[in-house]
Amino acid sequence: MDGLKLRSVGRTDLQLSALGLGCWQFSNGRGLIGGYWSSIAERGVREIVETTLDGGINWFDTAEIYGRGGSERALAHALSTLDVASDNVVIATKWWPLGRRAASIAQTFPERVSCLSPYPITLHQIHQPFSLASIPSQMKEMARLHEQGLIRAVGVSNFSAAQMRAAHKALAGYGIPLASNQVKYSLLDRRIERNGVLDTAHDLGISIIAYSPLEQGILTGAFHRDAERLKVLRGARKLQVTAKRIETSRPLIDRLETFAKKYEATASQIALHALVTLHGELVFAIPGASNVRQAQENAGALHISLTEEERSEIQELSLRVVANG
Repeated sequence: MDGLKLRSVGRTDLQLSALGLGCWQFSNGRGLIGGYWSSIAERGVREIVETTLDGGINWFDTAEIYGRGGSERALAHALSTLDVASDNVVIATKWWPLGRRAASIAQTFPERVSCLSPYPITLHQIHQPFSLASIPSQMKEMARLHEQGLIRAVGVSNFSAAQMRAAHKALAGYGIPLASNQVKYSLLDRRIERNGVLDTAHDLGISIIAYSPLEQGILTGAFHRDAERLKVLRGARKLQVTAKRIETSRPLIDRLETFAKKYEATASQIALHALVTLHGELVFAIPGASNVRQAQENAGALHISLTEEERSEIQELSLRVVANG
């Protein structure tokens, strides 16, 4: 089975695998955001990172808010322990804008560099459209980092279509393309196809980076095979992974499982592959991993080749399941 080749991110010269590893789980259980996941031991993080790289994934996505820098530090430590050369890996991170002005981007950047040292920040992103500053002001600060050679690409996250256009226009004034918009997107959450975000990405040449591409584990089929798993969910995840969603998504999961048997794969691998091939090379995805098995499954999705007919069938069934909600 042929693997997915590296792709250009937006209209930049950055080349990434269709899948990256989302590192939210490396937060060590710290903070309001990081506490969403249980802590992973240092050895576990290292094994996940090593498995990810061995599987052909060449980039990692983290953020300032993930464990208040804990995720960044854990990732950098794992890469250093594995003696991974800085030019063999790509790091994307995100600035947390809530309650801050644009000047905070430059002010907090040295801390991001320190947390990720010795690995450079390649793609720097605005995490949410919640800053106290205007989008042009934020893009001006990002452009400065880019012009100083401190980052190679500028991205945003959770931006609407209008906000994407504003960021794109502002960066264009500095001769810099907006590389990406990181948004929630999966076979069970297709809102960006209706709210203009996907169309805008197409129009402006901006990549989509899909977070939560397995819909908090629903698309793995694990909850369909064992409903008892629902009882051990904690925190906000209990509100997202419900018995109703498991039941309404069952027809899609059953079909993913059928294709998984054909390709000696898993439902999650079929779901990931289908997502990142749904719109040519426009969509990247960043599934997370809490253990080596999940990291292996993620990377394995790069090495599947669904037929056009199979992709179409998954697409149609996905749309039907979403419509039935």
